[in-house]
Amino acid sequence: MKTKTSAALALSAPVFLCANAAMAQGFSWEGEIELANESVIASDDATAEIRDTFAVITATGTYSFGNGVELFATVTAESLTDATDDRTFDDMGVYIEELGVSFGIGEYTTISAGKLAPAFGTAWDDAAGYFGSAIAEDYELTEQIGILADVDLNGAGTLSFGVFYADDTGFSRSAGYRRGRTSIADGGAGNTGELDNFSIQWAQEAGDTRFHIGARHLSAGTGDVDDEQGFVAGLAHAFDGGFDVYGEVASFSNVGGSADDALYATFTGAYTIGSVILSGGFVHRDLDTSGETDLLTIGADYEFESGATVGGGIARVDEDGTKSTILGVNLIIPLGA
Repeated sequence: MKTKTSAALALSAPVFLCANAAMAQGFSWEGEIELANESVIASDDATAEIRDTFAVITATGTYSFGNGVELFATVTAESLTDATDDRTFDDMGVYIEELGVSFGIGEYTTISAGKLAPAFGTAWDDAAGYFGSAIAEDYELTEQIGILADVDLNGAGTLSFGVFYADDTGFSRSAGYRRGRTSIADGGAGNTGELDNFSIQWAQEAGDTRFHIGARHLSAGTGDVDDEQGFVAGLAHAFDGGFDVYGEVASFSNVGGSADDALYATFTGAYTIGSVILSGGFVHRDLDTSGETDLLTIGADYEFESGATVGGGIARVDEDGTKSTILGVNLIIPLGA
């Protein structure tokens, strides 16, 4: 149940370009190093009691031409397989997560083209705590070839939409541990080689409250049962005194191109005391074939003046009747120049 770092996931192309403000010409970059350890310390399934020590290293570089046009690339290094036994930094591979160009059209619209991460939900990034985002990562959209647009609705929120397909180019390969090139023959919803998949999401902020709704269509790939349809809605609010809450629900028919329907729900809270953030949450997943998964978690993080963060969490997971307790700790070091 490996988590991805939220800051790394936030480094998508639209962050670097606002349609209504040209950036200074030149190159900039940022990223982070996450060192982490996750251990299943108790489980009804004794074979699941394993340890995974891993690293996730992400760097994003951007070159701005000073006229609203930017080139960007994100490179990630991480373990590219799931742990099946105790391991330490095994199966590390390096791959290009994003690569493309962004430019503004008029005052309110930004277009991005290339290998991108289309908008659909935010729980994989915004849920609080070490394990708060773990299950929501199932439906995150990454490594897609396409064209995306972000439209500032002039006070009425932001509309993000695009057309895309799963990367099947040479950029889907990795160095170090070789995961191979993605092929249309691999199947899977969205792996069509054509711009016949789309997502759309509207996000708005009203004072201390944020909310979003979105939908997506992923066309059936080779051997799939049917097209996937997905819907997502989320809400977050920051209370006075340092208490924040977050919730998101996502529903799918024919998830992944299969015959299964799926429901996801993520609810977390966080309380900030100086440099310490205490968190807790509940996550639910219901898949027709594999049953229900419930996750309860608590955690804490401490941010140093340098920007580095040390944190961890403990989760109690009930996966279709098999109960496990998982402990995770990590150190996140920001990079930038």
